[in-house]
Amino acid sequence: MRRVVVTGLGVVSGLGSDLDTFWRRCLAGEAVVTPIPDLWARCEPRSRHHAPLGPLPDDPALAPRLERKRLDPVAWIALHAAASALHAAGFELEAGEPRGGPRRLRGVDRERAGSFVGTGVGGLSSCLANGAVALFEAPRAALRAAAAASTDATLAAQVAAVAESVPMPPAFSPFTVAQVMPSAPAAAVSIKFGLHGPSRAATAACASGTVAIGDALRVVRSGECDLALAGGCEYLHDDHGSAFRAFDAAGALAHGPDPARLNRPFDAQRSGFLFADGGAAMLVLEAEDHARARGARVLAEIRGYGETSDAHSMMAVAPDPRQARRAIEACLHDAGLAPGDVDYVNAHGTGTLANDEAEAELLRALFGARPWVNSTKGLLGHTLGASGALEAAVAVLSLRDGTTHPCAGLEQPIGGLRYVREERPAELRAAVSPSFAFGGHNAVLAFAAPRG
Repeated sequence: MRRVVVTGLGVVSGLGSDLDTFWRRCLAGEAVVTPIPDLWARCEPRSRHHAPLGPLPDDPALAPRLERKRLDPVAWIALHAAASALHAAGFELEAGEPRGGPRRLRGVDRERAGSFVGTGVGGLSSCLANGAVALFEAPRAALRAAAAASTDATLAAQVAAVAESVPMPPAFSPFTVAQVMPSAPAAAVSIKFGLHGPSRAATAACASGTVAIGDALRVVRSGECDLALAGGCEYLHDDHGSAFRAFDAAGALAHGPDPARLNRPFDAQRSGFLFADGGAAMLVLEAEDHARARGARVLAEIRGYGETSDAHSMMAVAPDPRQARRAIEACLHDAGLAPGDVDYVNAHGTGTLANDEAEAELLRALFGARPWVNSTKGLLGHTLGASGALEAAVAVLSLRDGTTHPCAGLEQPIGGLRYVREERPAELRAAVSPSFAFGGHNAVLAFAAPRG
């Protein structure tokens, strides 16, 4: 089996959609937290309202107009991250015609290149927007007709205001089916860059991005492909805050009077996770001989992957961490690593009461207090299906630079682990990045610093 390396990274995140900016802000321990939109709070009077939001800026530069029209945001942020990763890996792209059209890779056997993209939900934004059209189109038309027919000017204005108060697109999109299917991001990446190898979607809740990268590792390592674009994406924002309110109703979100201090994985005062609008991260995986032959810079080697299922609950942590431990041990075995070889763990670290306690206990039992541990969710919030891919990107950057970001908001650490409290040089030779998701999906990646 061939060695597999990472030669390019691309991200879309609340800390930036340029890799250098993203990494600089991670190392500085920055986080972006905002109050939820007023409409979200008005829609659900039983909501706590004081839970904050990790925003994803609506940057017009992320996608051409054609992509914005035809694709759900979850797909076009995946495309942006993929294009950035390919550029960082040194690949040349042909110009797309019309604007936003396919941009074929040059100098690559595209029949031996694939796309592997995970998403926990898929085109949720488009699904909800078109659902609003279907649900409210007739009532809105009736209200408009009533306002037009009314002889009471005040009443007519009030009725018209009600008719216009429901945010919804002007019409049902003809692209809805393609927008909402979970495989759309993987398909969009294949189409955009002309990749004729396997195109696979992974849907494993917040382990989706991790699973997609693990799938790509196996395909490249086996020799089926020379190159794979792999990662995860999620876009959870909609006008009514539907996904936010669902997690709020489940009692999973961070809450309290000071939004800036609520997102604090592995802290004794944690109260839940910070809901993030979304994000994306894509990695370029190549067979090492393929990368060396074209003179590519190797950022890290991807060494192993392990996956298990708790088979316990859709939402609760299994009381016995045996299956989560098995996933890590399987990954280490696949990578040819022992627990003592691991210098850094980019933990799942959501900030919820039960998950952090269980994960800290597991990491301590497996690794002791030797490796450095942090949680990227402490900076970005929880991006669900994109989280594992973003954390994998951080693991690669940490190995590349011999340093990693601090744990945000950590004042009273739990679990007796060696948490990163400040950005400083460290000898990082091997790293693991675990994801433990709703439904009991456990997936773990192992990376190593590049060989000389």
